[in-house]
Amino acid sequence: MFDQIAGRYDLLNRLMSMGIDQSWRRKTVTAMELPPNARVLDLATGTGDLALMIARRHPDARVVGSDPSKRMLEVGIEKVKRIGLTGRVELQEGDAQALPFDDDSFDGCCIAFGIRNVPDRDAALAEMARVTKPGGRVAILELSEPHVGLLSPVARFHVRQVVPLLGGMLSGSREYRYLQKSIAAFPPADEFAEQMRVAGLNVLDIKSFTFGACTLFVGEPWEAS
Repeated sequence: MFDQIAGRYDLLNRLMSMGIDQSWRRKTVTAMELPPNARVLDLATGTGDLALMIARRHPDARVVGSDPSKRMLEVGIEKVKRIGLTGRVELQEGDAQALPFDDDSFDGCCIAFGIRNVPDRDAALAEMARVTKPGGRVAILELSEPHVGLLSPVARFHVRQVVPLLGGMLSGSREYRYLQKSIAAFPPADEFAEQMRVAGLNVLDIKSFTFGACTLFVGEPWEAS
């Protein structure tokens, strides 16, 4: 499905989130608290939106983006070239459950809107902890069903009804209805935070955005005793 909608993926994200997705990404980059000359891993990078944002906000950083969708990566690589960041942003095919990187390879690791699609989340979380240096941060941004505030019922209607309908119409893919189902199936914040802990990540912060439509989890690898 992602290969099929790659050319329209960025447009779909902007329209279905009403542009708020970029604000969520900016908060994710800030939460990572990257050091100077950081090497960063962006999993489920898709067309590279978060990887490019990291590189732009940290001009001395080098970013590796990994994703299993070849077509999404092709679109992302063209964006990297167009913006002129080929020397600092590298996009490559990869599996979050089995990363081809040494232990402690990155100063920070992130994944936006992708962890719910990984079949073995425990394996992916353990890999993120493994490749991130001690003291480095792991930031996980994920969609959730809105549940905070008086307007949360309206936001839930948008996620449950408008997003799948709009996504299907604009992408031409009936499978896009999977989006709402995958959001509803994602565990509550406290349960997912416990998954992170079991996988080797000390959870530092959990932030909810836009009536609870999106949640940011920030952690760091447990220090070896």
